[in-house]
Amino acid sequence: MNTVFPLIRCTTVLIETSPQAMPLAAACIAAAVKHHPATAGRFRTDVQAFSKEDGVTAESVAAGLLSGEMPACICFSVYVWNRQILEQSAVLIKQRHPEIVCLAGGPEITADPFTSGSFDYCIAGAGENAVPELIAALWQQHVSGLSVPAALPPYVYRNREPARPVVHAPSCRADLLVSPWLDGDIDPSVYDGALWELARGCPYRCSYCYESKGEKKIAYFPEERIEQELDLFNRKKIAQVFVLDPTYNADKARALRMLRMIRQKAPGMFFYFEGRAELIDRELAKAFASIPCALQIGLQSAHEDVLKNVHRTLDKKLFVRNIGYLNDAGAVFGFDLIYGLPGDSLSGFRESVDFALSLYPNNLELFCLSVLPGTDLGDHAQELGLIWQHEPPYNVQSSTSFSAENIGRAEELSHACSIFYNQGRAVPWFLSIIYPLHIKPSAFFEDFSSWLILHGKDPAAADKDCLAHIEVEKLQLDFIRSKYAEKHLERQTAAVEDIIRLNGALSRTQSDGTEQTVQLHYHPDDLMSQYASDISFFVRNAKPQKCTARTFMTQNGADWKTV
Repeated sequence: MNTVFPLIRCTTVLIETSPQAMPLAAACIAAAVKHHPATAGRFRTDVQAFSKEDGVTAESVAAGLLSGEMPACICFSVYVWNRQILEQSAVLIKQRHPEIVCLAGGPEITADPFTSGSFDYCIAGAGENAVPELIAALWQQHVSGLSVPAALPPYVYRNREPARPVVHAPSCRADLLVSPWLDGDIDPSVYDGALWELARGCPYRCSYCYESKGEKKIAYFPEERIEQELDLFNRKKIAQVFVLDPTYNADKARALRMLRMIRQKAPGMFFYFEGRAELIDRELAKAFASIPCALQIGLQSAHEDVLKNVHRTLDKKLFVRNIGYLNDAGAVFGFDLIYGLPGDSLSGFRESVDFALSLYPNNLELFCLSVLPGTDLGDHAQELGLIWQHEPPYNVQSSTSFSAENIGRAEELSHACSIFYNQGRAVPWFLSIIYPLHIKPSAFFEDFSSWLILHGKDPAAADKDCLAHIEVEKLQLDFIRSKYAEKHLERQTAAVEDIIRLNGALSRTQSDGTEQTVQLHYHPDDLMSQYASDISFFVRNAKPQKCTARTFMTQNGADWKTV
């Protein structure tokens, strides 16, 4: 007689469906259940993911999870953006099928494992061992149903259990974990990309991060597994890979080996890394520049006293020197900044923006501080003078040094920066074009935000919509004309417009391979020379020459010619 093994369904709700948003954690649990000694050969698994961009509701998620074969157990992967909808879905599932066991884990549950009538059990901490062991304990004598064990590990929390100290499941040995990519639990071709986990853990103790209470050490996945996964990504011909390793360059020798492996095995893929600026040297900078990649660096603030409040450090001189290595090598990199940090202010945040942009990052990501429950900051936020949302996304609303009004102004600045600088691909020319205006970048973005509102555009909505680059370029040109007119610099406007248009055309050609045609007042050779970095000098000395330029792709990237 054929035995039908119980089905364990692993699920989550994503912010969107993209290479940055995929059900990796749910797939990791599915792979673990299939291979863990406690459950191997006794259960089947599947992975079912939903996306908020599809307008899902608790009802539609519950209906989706109950469609097709009925699962014996559903494992929910819970994050800040999906906790509410998954809790509501679990309640609906239990109302219709009380025999289905609902388990929950993930960062939100690890931080706060106590539920009110939603999940049957919550697991705090790493799940790849804890979930299979709990399922095995629940599934005792009867293959036809689940029964409640007499005792549970301290990191497992029952529904409606009274509050008690949170205990985390022990960390899993990285070398014993099954790869969900190699196991087939998730297919990178569905997302045209991958979240690639190279390591877990972080040696630092930034108080706003879930790792703030971790073991302060890094567990690396075996390089043999990493190489096999890279071979799989290459066979699937995916376009981009987001590397999950919060401090990729913590081990320089390993980081260099991985970069060499990528260069040899996946030369056509684009990779995104996170790293620490203080650990960059010339050799690493050249290695990053040798492959198609971008490196994101958490600056968070340019003020040492502010960073001290969240257990971070900054050596400005070292930071500037090491970022110089990246610029010298031609590496692509960006910075993260946080507004609302304890001890910071709007003026301090502006100074951080100005400092960051002085180093020519390719992008600058600005975030509101989130006081995540379960973090060190979450434990001490009140004594630090923070007022914050106690429901997701837990954003800071004000502090003793950062008023609610100024938090709003910082948010407007962040939207303006995202549109003009990031979406507008402004790094090659931004500092050059604002220099004649005698204005700091932060003030420039605040003026741009006010200008957008004056012209009937909501900065937050425009940022969220991710406008096409050609649309952002039109906004850039219109705003720059108004600023140069305000400063009586109309004589320089034509050169500035040419620089923006030509660089914009080259960037669009580089990104999608399409040829672009632009009408110019100056020859493109002059516009792309070092002399154009000083707009005033350029206009005084360059000879106007109206022409048409066409951009096109070559083996070495985008180029131009006059036609």
